[in-house]
Amino acid sequence: MVALGLVNGVGHARRTTLLTACSTAYGALSAPFEFLRALPGISNPCATAIKTTSVAQGERVMREVESHGGTCLVPGDAAYPSILVNIPEPPGVLFALGRLELLDRLAVAVVGSRNHSTYGSDACRLIVQAAVGRGLCVVSGMARGLDAVAHLAALDYAGDTIGVLGNGFGVIYPAANRGLYERMRREGLLLTEFPPGNRPNAGSFQRRNRLISGLARVTVVVEAASGSGTLITVDAALSQGRDVMVVPGAITSPTSVGTNRLLRDGATPFLESDDLLAAYPEVRPTKAGTGTLAAKAEPPPALPLTLFERRVFQTLDRTPRHLDALIEVVGAPAAELLPALSALEMYGVARQEPGRRFLRA
Repeated sequence: MVALGLVNGVGHARRTTLLTACSTAYGALSAPFEFLRALPGISNPCATAIKTTSVAQGERVMREVESHGGTCLVPGDAAYPSILVNIPEPPGVLFALGRLELLDRLAVAVVGSRNHSTYGSDACRLIVQAAVGRGLCVVSGMARGLDAVAHLAALDYAGDTIGVLGNGFGVIYPAANRGLYERMRREGLLLTEFPPGNRPNAGSFQRRNRLISGLARVTVVVEAASGSGTLITVDAALSQGRDVMVVPGAITSPTSVGTNRLLRDGATPFLESDDLLAAYPEVRPTKAGTGTLAAKAEPPPALPLTLFERRVFQTLDRTPRHLDALIEVVGAPAAELLPALSALEMYGVARQEPGRRFLRA
């Protein structure tokens, strides 16, 4: 099944045709070219692609996935996410790295702009806090910006999160997310349709986006500019019959043009935590939801810190974080962040470790 799932041009409809006619994936791969060509929907190029794919290729990919510590999932496997079975184009094979049990959890997708505002970052963390507080798994796309903020917030709240990749294992994209990638494989789950070593392209992100929305009952959009790729996830969610919620933004903010248009066109607004939680009436508050994020603790009031320096302090905890990860969470460039971190170090409430990693003192 893994080899059949890797054949270019064989989607759900053709895969169903092949399995119906040939009984097994091995039967489909070993069937004569003319037999394949006679099946409805199987074109010459498609039949050629099937005949040039071997069981050995699938076995090689399985070994590569296992070398990364991952697992291959195909439809019918116990761990294959049932919520994806009935989406318009369910994946023929998935590669998972991390905590497989998260695929059975109720989930919410949180997506938004790569070039987000401070408001967007704060709103994203509020949504994630509400979700984690009810035991929901947070799904996002491991991209720069609000995707990274959502994953980091879920992990910081000791919650669960699934990162859907637009590339294969072994490829860190974007490179700044290396620390997040390693943390996700330890504490969360990484999921992809792409074999190890596959690099991302424009088409792969569209395929990734349908899985982000497909894994979740609700997709929450935090910020999206006009023409943002985030809106592709919205389209996917609607085509899958999923609910979409949108965080309103300032009409003067370029990163809220897309989201505000969604609201104008009838999307459900996210104004407070209860708006999201109403979509999950069966869940109850968990221990994680009764506390507060350690990063929300305040520095000593006597310290003459600026409001920005205090906000930077609130993003730090006892786990060292790379400067790039802090840039994502705070939503400020290094030129603004480094002086604030230096001030916190000077006052003894933060410290820097080798490799430009920062934590609370």
